Amino acid sequence: MKHLNFTLILLLFAAMATAQPKPQNWNPQSPKREFRGAWIATVANIDYPKQPTMERAALKEQYKNLADQFKELGFNALIVQVRPAGDAFYPSQLAPWSRYLTGRQGQAPADFDPLAFMVEETHARGMEFHAWLNPFRATVNLDTLSLAPNHPFNTHRNWLVTFGGRMYFNPGIPEVRKYLVDVVGEIVDNYDVDAIHFDDYFYPYPVKDAVFPDSLEYDFFGRGYNNIDDWRRSNVDALIEALSLRIKESKPGVKFGISPFGVWRNKSKDPNGSDTRASISTYDDLHADVLKWARLGWIDYVAPQIYWNIGYAPADYATLVDWWSARVKGCQLYIGQAAYKVNNNPEIAWQDPNEIPRQIALNRKNWYTNGSVFYSAKSVINNPLGLKDTLRSLYKYPALLPEMERLEINAFKDPDLRRVRNKEGRPYIVWKPNKKERGNPPLYYVVYRFKGPATGDFESAANILYITPWQANEKKWTFLDKSAETGQIYTYAVKAVNRRHTEGPASRTRSIEKTETRVKNANPGFLGRLR
Repeated sequence: MKHLNFTLILLLFAAMATAQPKPQNWNPQSPKREFRGAWIATVANIDYPKQPTMERAALKEQYKNLADQFKELGFNALIVQVRPAGDAFYPSQLAPWSRYLTGRQGQAPADFDPLAFMVEETHARGMEFHAWLNPFRATVNLDTLSLAPNHPFNTHRNWLVTFGGRMYFNPGIPEVRKYLVDVVGEIVDNYDVDAIHFDDYFYPYPVKDAVFPDSLEYDFFGRGYNNIDDWRRSNVDALIEALSLRIKESKPGVKFGISPFGVWRNKSKDPNGSDTRASISTYDDLHADVLKWARLGWIDYVAPQIYWNIGYAPADYATLVDWWSARVKGCQLYIGQAAYKVNNNPEIAWQDPNEIPRQIALNRKNWYTNGSVFYSAKSVINNPLGLKDTLRSLYKYPALLPEMERLEINAFKDPDLRRVRNKEGRPYIVWKPNKKERGNPPLYYVVYRFKGPATGDFESAANILYITPWQANEKKWTFLDKSAETGQIYTYAVKAVNRRHTEGPASRTRSIEKTETRVKNANPGFLGRLR
């Protein structure tokens, strides 16, 4: 009955679904709400860790350094690959430890849970943590001797097929789909992740002169389908629907996101397709009907990988952003962008430092596009053509994440802004949770600062001073405003934000003036005693 009731809830969401637009007061130059994410790839040690190691200190330091850099750049979400190839970056009952972590599959790092650590460190910086899994990829080569005894090759070999020099879980086997639901459930149940994230790998990309070997399963399970392609899509549909139910039944606030290949279908094959000439499409080749998943309310966001430049004739970035924004219904839309191509691709556009800024400007002008995700972390950090510096400028002001309107979570009451006092000659802000919220903590707090003795515009990103996460062991929160200018009067306020990223009402405000040596009350009757 629980399953049935939740299914009805999803169908209700779907019936009411439209693409989630930007707020009415959206500022395309400095949006207050915007998804700013980066993919951190662990397969082949692309981004993290730099190389396999048993050293816990090295693993911690490398991740903290990555998180610090993206926080400093103004990002608010990290999408970290925790299951690159039938393995795990966490202690699992269902998969072996990843060789990309310690150097040998199945070998555990000494007394260390990387996933728990990464989630904690990401949240401590006020960013979301999205756990990225590759569901069907079982190996990256055919070296079966290197696989751990508890790898599914050794425990359920009949679940796997060989294709293109790799092994894959066969999506057509119901037990495989049940296993993958359990894999995701293990993460959701045991870790405080903000989202489960799949990328573009469902059925594998085509390989010349090779046929994916699932004809026996089609003969057995595919009765009632007109062709094998429809049956394959139904297998992926079944997995996505089951995962959606599993995630929401366990933790309704955890999101489920998909990042498909950038072309759903070409117009030449489907009137509803994009005006593109891509040799591959997510619907026909990867058998992923992501528009259906969004429409039926199975997923919370879509982040198509539009890894081409503006004006690229076979698959123009601008054309595809418009296409996806017009057709994604029922969830949020972010755009995957190719940081890895900057100064590293023969197309002349990628030699232009303004290509990514133009793409971001286009995203921001589009009414239904809610942010960007960059592949990959290393490509951003390496600063090709000044990309890192450009993003720092474009993300000058902190941004709240887009409000996830479909989640039914009550807003929080106004925090108790106790005082703003002098510390080291700077304004020192102190607040506590609203007493009525005890036992029901917010996700984070937003500190606002307005120039002058009065409250300003809460919808302007320029007035966001600081975003700080809730910490369970804290009784009060503080912030030292090191950027306050001498001779300026400031007014401060704080808001609490819940897991759907809805802000509650503002606290009472406090106004002060910063002098050369201290801060002083700008409105004695309003502020009270400074100490």
